[in-house]
Amino acid sequence: MTQRKILVTSALPYANGSIHLGHMVEHIQTDIWVRFQKMRNHTCFYVCADDTHGTPVMLAAQKMGVKPEEMIEKVRQEHLADFTGFLIGYDNYYSTHSPENKAFSQGIYKALKANGKITVKTIEQLFDPEKQMFLPDRFVKGECPKCGAKDQYGDNCESCGTTYLPTELKNPYSAVSGAKPVLKSSEHYFFDLSSCEDFLREWTSGETVLSNGKKQAHLQPEALNKMKEWIDGGLQNWDISRDAPYFGFEIPDAENKYFYVWLDAPIGYFASFKNLCERLNLDANEWLKADSSAEMVHFIGKDILYFHALFWPATLKFSGYRTPTAVFAHGFLTVDGHKMSKSRGTFITAKSYLDEGLNPEWLRYYIAAKLNSKIEDIDLNLQDFISRVNSDLIGKYINIAARSAGFIKKRFSGCLKNVAGHSLIAHLQAKAEEIAQLYEEREYARALREIMLLADMVNEYTDANKPWELAKQDGADEKLHEVCSVLMNAFKILSVYLSPILPATANAVAAFLNIPALLWDDATRTLPENHKINDYNHLMKRVEQAQIDRLLEANKQSIQPAAVENKADFEPVAPVCSFDDFTKVDMRVGEVLSCEAVEGSNKLLKFQIDLGFEQRTIFSGIAQSYPEPEKLVGRKVIAVVNFAPRKMAKFGVSEGMLLSASSNGKLFLLNVEDGAEVGSKVG
Repeated sequence: MTQRKILVTSALPYANGSIHLGHMVEHIQTDIWVRFQKMRNHTCFYVCADDTHGTPVMLAAQKMGVKPEEMIEKVRQEHLADFTGFLIGYDNYYSTHSPENKAFSQGIYKALKANGKITVKTIEQLFDPEKQMFLPDRFVKGECPKCGAKDQYGDNCESCGTTYLPTELKNPYSAVSGAKPVLKSSEHYFFDLSSCEDFLREWTSGETVLSNGKKQAHLQPEALNKMKEWIDGGLQNWDISRDAPYFGFEIPDAENKYFYVWLDAPIGYFASFKNLCERLNLDANEWLKADSSAEMVHFIGKDILYFHALFWPATLKFSGYRTPTAVFAHGFLTVDGHKMSKSRGTFITAKSYLDEGLNPEWLRYYIAAKLNSKIEDIDLNLQDFISRVNSDLIGKYINIAARSAGFIKKRFSGCLKNVAGHSLIAHLQAKAEEIAQLYEEREYARALREIMLLADMVNEYTDANKPWELAKQDGADEKLHEVCSVLMNAFKILSVYLSPILPATANAVAAFLNIPALLWDDATRTLPENHKINDYNHLMKRVEQAQIDRLLEANKQSIQPAAVENKADFEPVAPVCSFDDFTKVDMRVGEVLSCEAVEGSNKLLKFQIDLGFEQRTIFSGIAQSYPEPEKLVGRKVIAVVNFAPRKMAKFGVSEGMLLSASSNGKLFLLNVEDGAEVGSKVG
């Protein structure tokens, strides 16, 4: 087999949030593919990094009272711990805030500029009059100019996929302060993407001939169709600069101008690999130069296809570097059929999963059983998760060893018979290339169906031969020895096939079978006569419902009002009012888009509330009850919407009132059940 050289990446997690199970879908998918390639003895490196630049990181560090560099390093360590807990085997996990990335970013920019791909022009940009700063795309929100979807960011619509300028948003507002932004002129630097159309039409529809002679399309069919649609619609030149204040790399010879995070983030793949090569004494240029024979494969979510399938290849092509071999996109994760929800407890962080003691290989297996090569969303159905893990991994796979290892140890001193040529073993071995091809094509669900069909055959063999009964029969030792040796070899073959998904279990199996770490070719080799195995220790436990219940509870956002300590200390009931008086008050369900403390006040919080039919700014005197107001974002509240706007001293105008309950001198927002939709009338 021709040995391949493959550089593999996952999209870079942003250094301003926790890793959740949605992230894990991509990194599990990538890790499985990488482990498979390494088992085939290909030279394969898997690199990633934290995406560390931009306004969100700058503002988050300011709130914490620390330097951005300090915050991003702490977050990187937390991210890496989460990924390591899920057995993600990076060869290097780095940071985009690195000397390597700065050198690459500035070098690529200078090459693009020399190639005539950089232009400069003065543009009108949205400016936050309260925070006195230009607003990056992701800090402007509003309605999509194409489909009308609300609460979309200022660069692309997550609903219809359209890209646009933030100034094209309808009803924009600042995600930093909630203020209505104003237009202000600023000089910006652009990558001339429109001049790259011919190249991008060729690259997006093209393919690469690999070193083994096989062809690899650059994009999946669904991605290619979307790219054609975007190219046909006309490519827009790409704004690659941002104004100070900004946390990132300065643009050479451009005072107070910084590279937009989406320029230096994918370049972070190169930087992480360069850092790895320096440690391993490898020549990174052999992998990254324009005519490199190595492969470069990116695993990403479908929401960042535009950047990876258009901007990134064009940036590389016209700066003199190699372009990607393939960009593999996947869909989103839902939990029990819904988007991840904090109130339901299904916005599940990776850390909470691990902290609750759930086996990471359970999730690796379940995610793999849902993944294919298409760009499809997958669902984590928690009841199905329990059932499938217990049925497949425990009932079908692990029990093969559990039901036979003891007989080998007790009756035959731990030594196996040579069962080469046995029909069952031969059938399992013959599936090696078929299953390998499914892994290669990222058809993990099909691969696992094939593997579990083989496990069914092994279990049928067990039930037909009943080693527990053979052990009781006189003169049946020869047959018992053969049956149990067949089962041990079958278990080894299945372990090879499952190894990319269950790496920790595979290592434990290798130790139990007294063999080196499993490689793919081990599926076709039978353990020799008198090979001695070690004592069997149970390899995996069952999932229990109580574990899932605790996981959901651990992830529920606490939205219950604090308990009243003195139950006799209530406000007196107000005078009677008529029903007609009550009906004059228009109360609606709203959702918190942003919430922040008000400078100069120790009581007020400033909310931006989505009411469905419009968005409003509302001030509420509940600051003492909510010391971390940013945690209220996404919460549903009840707002009175037909009060006259009220001037709040020097702080601004409040366009409504939030309902809250008073307890011990503090105010607490009222709870709203999940079924109540934004804009619904209360009463």
